[in-house]
Amino acid sequence: MVSQRFLYHCDCFLCSQVLPLNLPLLTLVLGIGGTFQYGLHISLINSPSKYIQKFIDRTWEQRYGMILHPDTIMLLWSIIVSAYSIGGLLGSLIVGYLSVTFGRKKTQLYNNLIAILGAALMCMSRAAQSFEMIMLGRFLYGINAGVSLNLHTMYIGECAPQSKRGMVTVTVSFAIAFGRLMGFVIGLRELFGSEEWWPYLLACSAVPALIQLVTLPFFPESPRYLLIDKGDKDGCLKAMQQLWGPGEHSVEMQNMLIEKEVVGEQIKGLKDLLVDRTVRWQMITLLIICGAIQLIGINAVYFYAYDVFQNAGIPASEAPYVSLGIGITEILTTVLCSFFIDRLGRKTLLWVNYVILALTLTLLTATLTLQDVYSWMPYVSCMLIFIFTLSYGLGPGGVSCVLPTELFVQSYRPAAYAITGALIWLGLFVIGLAFPFIEEALGTFCFIVFLVYCIAAAIFTFCILPETKDRSMMEILESFNKLNFRAKEVKEEKLICTRL
Repeated sequence: MVSQRFLYHCDCFLCSQVLPLNLPLLTLVLGIGGTFQYGLHISLINSPSKYIQKFIDRTWEQRYGMILHPDTIMLLWSIIVSAYSIGGLLGSLIVGYLSVTFGRKKTQLYNNLIAILGAALMCMSRAAQSFEMIMLGRFLYGINAGVSLNLHTMYIGECAPQSKRGMVTVTVSFAIAFGRLMGFVIGLRELFGSEEWWPYLLACSAVPALIQLVTLPFFPESPRYLLIDKGDKDGCLKAMQQLWGPGEHSVEMQNMLIEKEVVGEQIKGLKDLLVDRTVRWQMITLLIICGAIQLIGINAVYFYAYDVFQNAGIPASEAPYVSLGIGITEILTTVLCSFFIDRLGRKTLLWVNYVILALTLTLLTATLTLQDVYSWMPYVSCMLIFIFTLSYGLGPGGVSCVLPTELFVQSYRPAAYAITGALIWLGLFVIGLAFPFIEEALGTFCFIVFLVYCIAAAIFTFCILPETKDRSMMEILESFNKLNFRAKEVKEEKLICTRL
């Protein structure tokens, strides 16, 4: 009898210690097959570019007995690069429907199959003498990343308890930064960045996809999806206990039920999100902070970094190793963001870092203009690039992953993520296409466009954006109602919520 009681208490102790680890483990698993893929392919494609262009030229000559003009090779290469953004745009547009129809978990699992198919095409492209397979593979990678970029954030945000929501959701940004860093690392010529290994380099996405495909089935569906969308109270309670540890979790469940009663469970579409007055300022915030994040200029600064490093005396062959330093800096800042976001709040991190980003762009414009005048100026530019990367990750890069989950209630969230994802991919495509022309026209003053955005975003965040730290969805909704309605209407809304 004593031994049975001893074993019972041991089991209870082990459960109380092991079960809370499920949320960090789910965070890791979702990151591996989620936004890690997005970051990986942003940086990975740069390393084998000259080998792929050479492969295109050789393949065309073998097929048709003629050598391609360099401009034609560059056009085909541009199609390969842009196919990723086109696929990403498509993936972001369908993620809302898929996440509601199949659920967060199943959609994420099915999404891995797209990445594996893309990797298979990449791996066999050289043997099949088909650069078209690379184009199709990049397109499939884009769909996978477009779905993951939104779904990963939605899934992990809905699985996090209110007190840890910011810290947990910022791991999405960490996965992007880590993926970008790994793209730089495995793309080094000492590893897979050689002419012999480039097909396997492009096919490496199969590894994280397979890891997630095998491990994710052991974790539960989003508790909020189970309760609000499916009405499964028992499933929701079981999921919360598995993720957060034993207990009733009655407060969190009650908040979900209140949200379901007040807002309703019918899923809203894109049109509802755009025209509904009750989410007007949430939508404006989403567009300015999350949808327009490409206007900060982080990818443009990365583009300019190689010239800055070379002017500082760093050989072109060593520039990829300096890029590793930028990637490591970005990872460190996301770790700092996860530490500060639930202490300082979203609003403070945003407006302070927008100001720092604006000042950094101003100084960077000045140092780039004067880099031929003073020999030490390129070193200052290098320092500013690292400061810019640090401020981006600590502020908008990390916080923008958290906000969509907190701005919208369950019924609007899929449509909100679809719009955010579409704008991010569209911005990535437009900036990538237009920035070389902007840089050619404005020279060292090409960052002015990004500078204006950072100033405007800082003013908007400081003056208008409500704080969402440690607040339930209904409390956040009440804050935005003060912006969406007149004072009298807000009182009526409170009265309705009280009666319900």
